Amino acid sequence: MRCHRRDLSASITVFLIAVPLSLGIALATGAPLQSGLVAAAVGGLVAGLLGGAPLQVSGGATSLVVVTAGLVERYGWRATCAITVLAGLTQLLLGGLQVARAALAVSPAIVHGMLAGIGTVIAVGQLHVVLGGSPQISAVDNIAALPGQLVHSHPVTPVIGAVTAAVLLGWPRLRGRVRALRAVPAPLAAVALATAVSAAWSVPRVDLPHWTAPGLPAVPAGPVPAVVAAVLTVTLVASMESLLSAVAVDALQARRPGPHAPPARLDRELLGQGAANVASGLLGGLPVAGGAMRGSANVEAGARTRRSTVLHGVWVLVCAGLAGGLLEEIPLAALAALVMLVGVRMVSFAHIRHIHRHREFPVYAVTFGTVVVFGVLQGVAAGIAVAVVLALRRLTRTRVTVAEEAGRHRVRARGQLTFLAVPRLTKALAEVPEGADVEVELDGSFIDHAAYEALNAWSARHRSHGGRVTLEDPSGRPVGEPDGAHACRPWTPWRNHHCTRPAAEPTTSGGQLLGGVGNFQRHTAPLVREELARLAREGQRPGQLFLTCADSRLVTSMITSSGPGDLFTVRNIGNMVPPPAPDAPDASCDSVAAAVEYAVEVLQVSGITVCGHSGCGAMQALLGSDHGPGAQTPLARWLRHGRPSLTRLTAYAADAPTDAAPGADTAPTLQGRAVADDQERLALINVITQLEHLTAHPCVARRVADGTLQLHGMYFHVAEAQTYILDRPTGTFAPVRPGTGRSGPPAGAADAPAATLATKV
Repeated sequence: MRCHRRDLSASITVFLIAVPLSLGIALATGAPLQSGLVAAAVGGLVAGLLGGAPLQVSGGATSLVVVTAGLVERYGWRATCAITVLAGLTQLLLGGLQVARAALAVSPAIVHGMLAGIGTVIAVGQLHVVLGGSPQISAVDNIAALPGQLVHSHPVTPVIGAVTAAVLLGWPRLRGRVRALRAVPAPLAAVALATAVSAAWSVPRVDLPHWTAPGLPAVPAGPVPAVVAAVLTVTLVASMESLLSAVAVDALQARRPGPHAPPARLDRELLGQGAANVASGLLGGLPVAGGAMRGSANVEAGARTRRSTVLHGVWVLVCAGLAGGLLEEIPLAALAALVMLVGVRMVSFAHIRHIHRHREFPVYAVTFGTVVVFGVLQGVAAGIAVAVVLALRRLTRTRVTVAEEAGRHRVRARGQLTFLAVPRLTKALAEVPEGADVEVELDGSFIDHAAYEALNAWSARHRSHGGRVTLEDPSGRPVGEPDGAHACRPWTPWRNHHCTRPAAEPTTSGGQLLGGVGNFQRHTAPLVREELARLAREGQRPGQLFLTCADSRLVTSMITSSGPGDLFTVRNIGNMVPPPAPDAPDASCDSVAAAVEYAVEVLQVSGITVCGHSGCGAMQALLGSDHGPGAQTPLARWLRHGRPSLTRLTAYAADAPTDAAPGADTAPTLQGRAVADDQERLALINVITQLEHLTAHPCVARRVADGTLQLHGMYFHVAEAQTYILDRPTGTFAPVRPGTGRSGPPAGAADAPAATLATKV
């Protein structure tokens, strides 16, 4: 019931954003204004019901404003509807062929350059409407006509546009200060205020024709290749916007606490968008695409299922039928200012900086400029061409240098070592004196067979003349070992890891640690700095509290494939969770309890995992000694929290009843193999016992009862590098199978939350 209320509230929020935005998009394309409402309704009902991204909201495609305007100008409105239908059929074909993932392979520099170019064209064109004129067909013509338009500006429409823009820009800050305004979306507030301001003047306003049955789309009159190019352009741009928006909405809801909608199924989303475009074209609507702005608003408003998307389409239909007179009071300048700001925001300086850091700015600039001057399809083609040229240039551009440092020679090869770089490599290696101590540093991600043979042959010759050769690359492999992709892995053994053996420094644990830190700063920090900076700004929002043993062989990020911000981790001896003891407070117990309380109450994690492991020293200590209430040492006092597990092991061995939770009255087992010994059996029992201790904490018990927190048990066998997930009703630990993201058969043995966690492992 609570989920239904959230969806209803979110649908109203998105509807209030979609109506003015849809009218503005229709105005910008030169299509009938009601076509924007048709696209919004069809996007909500058809794409919402059939699409694969439950929380994505579809409607008139912002990225297709320029394309649609050109089609309307060239072919007329009914022929444009026919092109929309054909584009929808093409999307259905592509969805059926399951090629949606391939669309994400396009360089982000091309995508963002295309969107920035489209946004620029939209903004310049709509500026003419704000000034009381009409936009030209091309951005170049609009820019050329802008001085004259400024001179002959309408006396009132610029004021209305300025009011709209001011409200749009200032509303988020005002909402943060005035609680009563938080339910009102910025577009609705801006258009409503601009309409009120314009009431005293005669200005161009929305003109919605009376609804009539739509005529059949007309066959476009013109050369077939031009029509095919138009269909492909609409298909490409609409599909890219929808798929990228679906991925963005998925990422946004992943950072939100609480239950999540299923992840986007991109091929199904492409099928849903295709069906929506077919329906929109037949009903006289604009081309449809998913929009990141509407989708993000849907997520932020609290939507949980696709009901919010579908309901938003229903509200658009109701509004078009019952509130047409109210919509006709909206001044066109307000809609133009709304769409103009949407266009401006499509030019993201954050993306430009990111692309520049990755040396992709030429691709971005060429795509942007070509879209503005010639059109979308030409811009994408130009961007792809430049991206291919840059990739080939990087593949062939390798810099090899030789320098003498501290009595040794260092050969640095920066770039890809292919057969094309062999002449430069051998020339540089020939400069190294015989018998010299040499370090060869390979600062690239690829070495082909020809380059490897040349390097290996020179290395053998140099050693035969008394020289010494050390390979220094990110993986730390010796020269004689070929490898196609050199990359540092986080579990590279310390004893073979070159970065932890600093030159002229004895091999000590301190040297190893500092060497590893230095390697992080050199190779890894540049790659993760941007993501860590984002987490530093936005704060942590982990989805899981991961409680495991302090054993050095357990690398939590490795076995869960997690990164910064994913896990809130607590480690202690034996992965213990002391039950609450208000009458006998213990600082060591409070440490774990505080972490649990912080994760559950403040961070609002959706799951807690207790992970035990094979060869656990704490379990061995419990089996070998007595750690009762009179224990004196800190370790002995801590291990008393494992005594309930030891008692349960003894009861299982004696086949005696225990005070275990329902469903745990039999000894836990491992699916697929027998439990090795008492130490392993005690580790499994201890996972179950500590899960029961967790439920004794009031904050955990409350959220488990509410259904907003799931508890998981996990066991990691170190020697096998195998993870097992606990099925609590049966007490069975089932292995996680590679590539499936689920524990092994029987199907359904592991509960759904545990299977979700298994997706990471």
